[in-house]
Amino acid sequence: MAVNPTHVTVHQASRVLEIGFDDGRTFRIPFELMRVYSPSAEVMGHGPGQEVLQTGKREVGIVAIEPVGHYALQPEFTDGHVSGIFTWDYLHHLGANADGLWQQYLDRLKAAGLDRDAAMATSGGGGGSCGHH
Repeated sequence: MAVNPTHVTVHQASRVLEIGFDDGRTFRIPFELMRVYSPSAEVMGHGPGQEVLQTGKREVGIVAIEPVGHYALQPEFTDGHVSGIFTWDYLHHLGANADGLWQQYLDRLKAAGLDRDAAMATSGGGGGSCGHH
């Protein structure tokens, strides 16, 4: 079942995106959760097992947010990340599954020996991220 938004509010001070849907549900999605689960290839990779664990995003903000057609939003985060297109269905998924996704993120950090505030590792080579093909 496709869902559509009824309202979208960016709360800068608390760093959450509030989004209501036509199924009657409203979610407050932390910017950090959105950033670490960005649907971009830079974060998700190009297939299973290619995900890039995001760190250092606790204080991330949203500088701007633009609609993409009638189906999505594209936020620009304060760390410069702008390539994620968040469909309404994906935002609903993030909101509905936030607790489980958050725990999964914390588990992945622990398994990697990292914490939320660790600086992002930089690749040693030239331009491995998708924005530089």
